[in-house]
Amino acid sequence: MGRVAAIDCGTNSIRLLVADVTVREDGSRWLRDVHREMRIVRLGQGVDATGELAPEALERTRLALADYTAIIRRKGAEQVRMVATSATRDARNREDFFAMVRDTLGVDAEVISGDEEARLSFTGAVGDLDPEDGPFVVVDLGGGSTEVVLGSFDGVKAQVEAARSVDIGCVRVTERCLKSDPPTEAQRAEAEAFVRSSLDQAFEVVPVERARTWVGVAGTITTLSAIAQKLPEYDSEQIHLSALSRKEIDETVEFLLSSSHDQRAAIRSIHPGRVDVIGAGALVVSVLAEELAARAGINRLTISEHDILDGIALSIA
Repeated sequence: MGRVAAIDCGTNSIRLLVADVTVREDGSRWLRDVHREMRIVRLGQGVDATGELAPEALERTRLALADYTAIIRRKGAEQVRMVATSATRDARNREDFFAMVRDTLGVDAEVISGDEEARLSFTGAVGDLDPEDGPFVVVDLGGGSTEVVLGSFDGVKAQVEAARSVDIGCVRVTERCLKSDPPTEAQRAEAEAFVRSSLDQAFEVVPVERARTWVGVAGTITTLSAIAQKLPEYDSEQIHLSALSRKEIDETVEFLLSSSHDQRAAIRSIHPGRVDVIGAGALVVSVLAEELAARAGINRLTISEHDILDGIALSIA
């Protein structure tokens, strides 16, 4: 058993997992959480428009990372891996980000490919699922990109068959298409067309028609579950392995896209940093639900609280 620390720095949030990893006799690995935390830093603020990371976004990320570094040292993690995804892949001034991470954390951040991001997400997502429910299509919906992954799980090892990362996410779609709050019908139509054309690129590579179970991970999707369940506050235990029907998805998405900022902010299960982008993320989920129903006959979304962060931790154990 060893103690590891994993950091996932995405377009909207930065997350930390410190965990003890046990390797069983059959070769499977089991994580026991020591500390898990998420902060909204909006690293990808304006990247889609300017092509650069904003100085204030870098500073927000540095402050969060400094706190994470102190936690990692206090908890005694033996190995650390930090992965950075969509926003830093796209930014011209990404070297400023790398230098900041090196100075703050003491290790280099890895900017991984979309395919690697997809593999890690899949590995983290399926560990608590029944292998008999596979093949699985796992969707990791982030701030700047969305990964669609098809694969199987035999109870010990996850096997990815196909994966594709596309440049749609709650921050990117909000900044590009949803200029009003709530958005107009024209803006919603523009966003839906953008999302659908992007997802078509994934479906050309990933044969989702083979899937039996749709699994969704990351903050937008877990928050949709919290809202649909009408939880008084965000509760990971109630959300993990919950499921949403097409009807529940449609109703929740329509509420989010038609509500005002203040109405969404009043819902305690929505993190304040997601209030202004959750509608765009919900729209992506709505299009996915329609496409997966048509292509694979899947009409239910299973939500996992375990995702790329768990996959990162398992990769370094």
